[in-house]
Amino acid sequence: MSTLRTNSLEGVDAKNSITIVAGAGNVTTTNVQEGLAKMWHRSSDAASPTDSFNVSGGTDNGTGDFTYAFTNNMANANFGQAHIINDTNAGSINSSAQATSSTRIEIINGDGSAARDRINAGQLHGDLA
Repeated sequence: MSTLRTNSLEGVDAKNSITIVAGAGNVTTTNVQEGLAKMWHRSSDAASPTDSFNVSGGTDNGTGDFTYAFTNNMANANFGQAHIINDTNAGSINSSAQATSSTRIEIINGDGSAARDRINAGQLHGDLA
């Protein structure tokens, strides 16, 4: 087995994409750029990120209504995202708006009633601009 050690890799195509081929006979191919999270955060119940990647800040728009701005914009608003709340009571998070520069979420009570403030975390996948 060989080990490659380097500080950077650069793809040769227009998107600078890097593909890893694994398995005998090139059975499995993974595109590194497509598989990486482009943003993640863990935030307080007031939208203040306690730890994050590609998040320039959070805005508390009202009870349970938060917007997270990206440091680097997405190529389009068609990215996939997942968010969770840190709470012992059941509830849900709705994505109320996706833009190239931010995402907005609302935290809903377990019974579907009005939003509430809770510690939350999330990530998204898609193409950076």
